[in-house]
Formats: sequence, structure tokens, C-alpha cells
Amino acid sequence: MEQRIKELTEKLNYYNLMYYQKHTSIVTDFEFDKMLEELQNLEIKYPQFKQPDSPTQRVGGTISKDFPTVKHKYQMLSLGNTYSEEDLIDFDKRVKKGLIDADFSFADIEYVCELKFDGVSISLIYENGLLVRGVTRGDGVQGDEVTNNVKTIKTIPMRVDDSQLGTAFEVRGEIFMPKKVFEEINQEREDIGLEKYANPRNTASGTMKLQESSEVAKRKLDAFIYFYYADNIPFKMHSEAVETLEKVGFPVSNTYKKCKNVEEVLKFIQYWDKERENLPVETDGVVIKVNRYDYQNALGFTSKSPRWAIAYKYKAESIATQLKSVSYQVGRTGAITPVAELTPIFLAGTTVKRASLHNANEIERLGLCENDYVFVEKGGEIIPKVTGVDMTRRGLNTNTIQYITHCPECNTLLVRKESEAQHFCPNTKGCPPQIKGKLEHFIHRKAMNMDSLGEGKIELLFEKGLLRNIDDFYTLTYQKLFGLEKIIVDEQTGKSKKIGFKEKTVENILAALQKSKEVPFEKVLFGLGIRFVGETGARKLVEHFENIDNLAKATLEQLSNVRDVGERTAQSVVDFFKDDENLTLIENLKNYGLQFSQTNENKIIVSDDKLLGKTFLFSGTFLQNREQLQNKVVTFGGKLGTTVSKNLDFLVAGENMGPSKLEKAQKLKINMITEKEFLKMIGETENTNQNLKENSPKNSFNNAIQGGLF
Repeated sequence: MEQRIKELTEKLNYYNLMYYQKHTSIVTDFEFDKMLEELQNLEIKYPQFKQPDSPTQRVGGTISKDFPTVKHKYQMLSLGNTYSEEDLIDFDKRVKKGLIDADFSFADIEYVCELKFDGVSISLIYENGLLVRGVTRGDGVQGDEVTNNVKTIKTIPMRVDDSQLGTAFEVRGEIFMPKKVFEEINQEREDIGLEKYANPRNTASGTMKLQESSEVAKRKLDAFIYFYYADNIPFKMHSEAVETLEKVGFPVSNTYKKCKNVEEVLKFIQYWDKERENLPVETDGVVIKVNRYDYQNALGFTSKSPRWAIAYKYKAESIATQLKSVSYQVGRTGAITPVAELTPIFLAGTTVKRASLHNANEIERLGLCENDYVFVEKGGEIIPKVTGVDMTRRGLNTNTIQYITHCPECNTLLVRKESEAQHFCPNTKGCPPQIKGKLEHFIHRKAMNMDSLGEGKIELLFEKGLLRNIDDFYTLTYQKLFGLEKIIVDEQTGKSKKIGFKEKTVENILAALQKSKEVPFEKVLFGLGIRFVGETGARKLVEHFENIDNLAKATLEQLSNVRDVGERTAQSVVDFFKDDENLTLIENLKNYGLQFSQTNENKIIVSDDKLLGKTFLFSGTFLQNREQLQNKVVTFGGKLGTTVSKNLDFLVAGENMGPSKLEKAQKLKINMITEKEFLKMIGETENTNQNLKENSPKNSFNNAIQGGLF
């Protein structure tokens, strides 16, 4: 088995390298997933043979209760910034003077220009070709160790050929969230009733601080590497080092360029001023570095930054325009979003007519008044934002914008919970945008995937009274649909188009409705639109409760014990199933043939009966991933409990177990065992347990301190 684990690890790492660095698919996604699944299963059975660069780490699973503080071997200094081309010419003069003072003679200085990506700085330490540590910038002297989170980023290699780089080296780079991923995350947050994130940079930063690496993996972060450090650098030029890093498999942006002089530097900056808008990642400037290492060493550092590098920052394009009014949008979950309606302006390549104002707090912070002239930016953002008010153009008789108190669509009094920034319309059953939003969510590709329908068609069916709830989809017939039509006007272009139900369209819709009855339970559950239940939450609930009846009967405590389901989500699920109308809806959908039970193909196969008839509950944090431990219970014939009760046989106690569970278990005289004792029950050896302990993040850090690495 050890040989098979090594073989799978090497193959999968090679396929990852070819896909993410060489943009070449060696195997299909299905083949890759099957091999990864085989490796995961083998590692569960034989954890002592798991390789340090195992690709299973890409999906995360480690829980860090805290991030140890690590001192940087090479200080992470900030760069001097400028917004002026004149300052760059002065920088070039200072570099030349500094080199002359250091007895160098030359004609021109060669620079390397690199785009400055808007993300989170990271330091990656490799020993004998293996990634051993990832550390944030922190204060430049020391940062947080986030190695487990770094390993979930698929473009960052966990093992490289170190023959050209040395046995111990460090690379620096930027971790970022691609624009497309940011948009997808915000769309999902909007779908489940959460406020959208402000920008990709802050979202990437927050993601790297998450304590559960499996959650980090879901965020699909990426990285670019741009610097190499070692005690004895085997290169003469920075550009040679970067080229070598790219060659051995590090993610390096292909936008960097060697420039013979400062004039070429300025051309590079001017070119990317507009072109960077077409990149899949946010940028906010250009970093200019002296290419030769001996020149860098001669120039040295100030107390804060290197004398051989500087950052040119692009000015965020900001234009003042008049605020015509503030409108209010009602989302599927009833969330109210204020929107600034603007006199149209051309900004960063697009015409901007509207900009989100987020919530009442933001309107108050800006101090918005009617007819104000406001500054609008798109720099560093996916969507336009109002950044301030031009007070020099404010009139004498102006009225402060007052946030609405009633829903703009159904006139229901709005509510705002203390813990939330947004106002909500509580009229979930009678507010038209909420009803239409739920219908659109149900047919979404991540839910029932009925692409024959769409926003315009649902609007028409809603107007005709054919759709009021999601079970109404299954009452649609050819006779009801054929011939319906409507003219709609596109808000962006002003052009009109006809939405209609011709013969082929109707046939496609009816076929899609029939096919939706085969959609698995987890997607049906997501499609129901329960607030705070996203794709992941729906999948976890289905895996845990298996069918809708078990889920409907689950208590708040039982739901809260499900991994990835927090108390807020659990309460929302409880509230959903308390509503008689929702229970009627479920029964109707059952009768129409939708799937409300987990299929056998997703269940874990029992391979042994060592735990047959025994029920286990895990509480606290463990050396192994909790989900892996739970899978072992099922694999060996046991059952998983959802709460501490008299029906529980064993409570497996990890670190930081809740005191209420401990007290209840003691009162009921339930057997409490450690993770080590549990593993012994299923035949995992003492050596295996010791390996787990020695390889835990906390012990790796402690061992490193004792070994003098920091």
C-alpha cells in the first residue's frame, strides 16, 4: 500500500503541475477525481504512509485554533510608493548615483517591471524541495504561519526540483482572489441572504485567516510568485531567478518584463494603465526592481524599504457625477440594497449609471444629501462605488437622504436585526421580488438546472398568475404556456426584445421539468432557498440526515452539530420546517416526483463490523480531520450520533470540547474516550497515533523552535 500511495501522489502532483502551470490536461477530470478518491481512502486506512506533499491537502481539513507567530529570516520590508513618473526618473538618478558611489561603472541600469497584484503578501519556505512553511507578512519582522491554508492553493507547488534553487530557499509572492471567483462567491452570498463582500483583496485576506483549511480550499485562491531568497543565491540577475522559479513549477505571472532603462519602464507603466483592466486579477500598480543582484547588494536598504526597488501606484480613476436619487432593491431573501442612481459617466472602460450604497450605515457614513455630486471609483473593485461627496458643489438647501422604513415593493414595515447591517422585508410570502427571486433560484444551474426558463420568462409567468410558488412549476402544461409573450426593455442598452413561448421553447421547458425529477436531493434542498443554506451547507445536511423527513425533525442542537452548519443556519432550517406552508410545499414536490433522499452511490461502504451497533459522537478538535474520523465509524459498521443522549455509546473528546457536552455526558455516564483510544478500537497502531501527533501543526511548530529554525 505504501508504494501505491507514493505512486498516486506522484502522478496526481504531476497532473496538477501540467494543468495549472502548463495548461495541459493529461487525464480527464473524472479520472483525476477517481485517483484522488482512491488516494484519500488509502490515506485514511494507512495514514502512516501519507506523503508530505500529498495532493489531498489541496482540499484542506485541518483546523487551526490559532496561527503561531513566526519571525521572518529575511525581513519583509515595504516598498516606497509613488504616483508620479517624475519620481521614477528621480529614482533612476538615485540608483545611478548610489552605484557610482559604490565604484560601479555602467551605461544604463536594467530594471525588471512586474505588475503589483492586489492581494496578500506571503513568504514560502522550502527545504530539500518540500514546502515546509507559509508565513504572512505581518509587521514585516514576523507574521502568522498559515501553512495548511497555503497548501489548499493548487497553483503553489508542495514539492519542486531544487537542483537549481538550493536545498533551503524562500520565495515571496502574492495570494489573491480572481475576479471571477469573487463574483461567484458574492452571488452565492446574495443567494443565501448574506451581505456581499466589498472587494477581492479584503476577501482574500480574510480567507487566509480562516481556521479551517477546507473552507479556504472552497474559496479557490490563486497566487503569483515574484521573488527568491537564499543565503547563497546561485543567480546573477533577479530575472534569471524568476525564470527558474517558473521553469520548476511556481506560478509566475507572464506580465513581467526586463527594461533596459527608465524610458522603457515608463512605456511599460503606460501600456498596463489600461490593459490591466482585462486581467483576471486586480492590480494597483507596477513594481520596478534593479535586475542585477550585485547592484541590489551595493544599494542596500533604508530602515523601511530597499533602495533598489520602488512601486508605482496607478491612481484609481475617480469621477464626480450628480446623484439623481437613491433606489432600493429587494432580494430573494428580503434583503434591501440601496443603489445610487447617477447621471451617466464613462469610468474605467464602461458607462456607469448606478453604484451600490451597501446599507444604511454607508449612506450615513457618506452623509449623502439629495442632488449631491459624488465621487465614483472602480479602482480595486468589481463594481462601481461611491467614495465621497464633493462638498464644494453642495447647495444651501439640501435634504439628507433618509433611509426608507417600508418595503418599496409591498409597503411592509422593514426590520433590522442588531447583528446585521442590512434591513429586510419580512413579507416573504407576498413581496413580488422575493417570490420571483425564489422561483429564479429554484431553476438555477446549481439547483434544478432548468436553463430553458429564465428571468424574463418567469416574470411573464408570474404576471399571468401561473407561478406563485416553486411547486407551481410542475403544474405547467403545453396548453398553459404556448402562445404567451411579452415585450421587455433591456435597462442597460435600452433595446426592446420579445419574450415568448413558441412550440420548441415549450417542449424544452416541459422536458427540463421532467428531467429535474432526477436531480439529487442536495441540489433540491439548495433549490428550496432556505436562508443561509448554500451549496456546501445543503450537501452536508444531506450527508448527515440522508432524507427530508430526518432533516425536518432535527432539533437546533442536532443541526448545529453538523459540520459547516453554524447556529444561524441551523436556526433558519428549524424555522423553515416550522412553517406549515413549507411542509405542504415539500409534500407537493414529493408527489411530483422530486428526490428527497440521498442516493446509495454517495454513501460510505461498510468494510468491517468492529464498531457494529455502537454510536459515536465527536466533539472538539482533533489531530485527524473530523470528517475522516466520522467516516471511519461508518466504515467499521458504527453509527454517528448527533447529540449527547442516552442512546450514545461513546463520546470522543477532542481539545476544547464544549463544557455543556462534557457535563451532560458525565451525568448520563456515557463512555468518554480520546482520539487515540478510538483509533486503537479500529486497529490503528500506536505508531500511527504517534505519527499523527508528531505531524500535527502545533508539534511541527514546536519542533521547529527546538531545532533552531526560527
